[in-house]
Amino acid sequence: AAAALAAPFFVYPLFLMKILCFVLFASAVNLVLGFAGLLSLGHAAFFGGAAYVAAHSAKVWGFPFELAILSAVAFSTALGFVFGFLAIRRQGIYFAMVTLALAQMIYFLAIQMPFTGGEDGITAVPRGMLFGVLDLRNSVTMYYVVLALTALGLLVIWRAVHSPFGHVLAAIRENEARAISLGLQPNRYKLIAFTLSAGLSGLAGALKAISFQVASLIDVTWHMSGEVVLMTLLGGMGTLVGPGIGAAFVVSLEHYLATSGLPITFMIGLIFMVCVMLFRKGIYGELREWYRRRSNRA
Repeated sequence: AAAALAAPFFVYPLFLMKILCFVLFASAVNLVLGFAGLLSLGHAAFFGGAAYVAAHSAKVWGFPFELAILSAVAFSTALGFVFGFLAIRRQGIYFAMVTLALAQMIYFLAIQMPFTGGEDGITAVPRGMLFGVLDLRNSVTMYYVVLALTALGLLVIWRAVHSPFGHVLAAIRENEARAISLGLQPNRYKLIAFTLSAGLSGLAGALKAISFQVASLIDVTWHMSGEVVLMTLLGGMGTLVGPGIGAAFVVSLEHYLATSGLPITFMIGLIFMVCVMLFRKGIYGELREWYRRRSNRA
């Protein structure tokens, strides 16, 4: 906590805000991937869709920051419910393909609809004021707001995972047939988890759009869905800390490789291959397992 509070005085605040947004996004994806066992390849629809809604409502409709964020989260939550209702009856690769197909529909809408700006996106998005008091045009102030909302989102995920609802999700993930035999309705719990994950993904997308003052097509492409899954797997799927580590690692890697002249996609793919071969449980998962073995020997 102390490091997070002091960070903007030592590191570029916009870079830190990008990390925080993807930490929240990866953690939201992990809620359905790691804890519910659902591989979604369509979460960019919620992330990028909410970014467009937040940017448009703030720039065109003149919404203040808090209303722009709330409208974006409401949109992504409603969209997540619709997507989940249509896809949740499928399992495995079929579920992943359905979510990918639905997300591609949002991508094509983002290209065609006039209010999105097409390939140019929505630029010069005003940050505005928070509650009419805090000037969000100051990057340090904006960083602390993003930090607070990210912490709130992570707290929601932590509470969901450690509640009876989270234990039911784990039971469904491990043995769905057994959960059904106990009288549970897996599809209902999966739909709730998927909708909650979509809403939190939308929060991350809205924060990124307003922080960087732009909403673009890159946030709604299928590459974004694949990248956030990569972050989750690299950090440690099914853990609360792992996705955050993976997101910080990938975002930092992209940032520092951008000026190196090296092919970023190739380098990230190479690192992912190494991690899959040597760190099957992800960075945090392997470190936790190593610490557990060491403690048992002691």
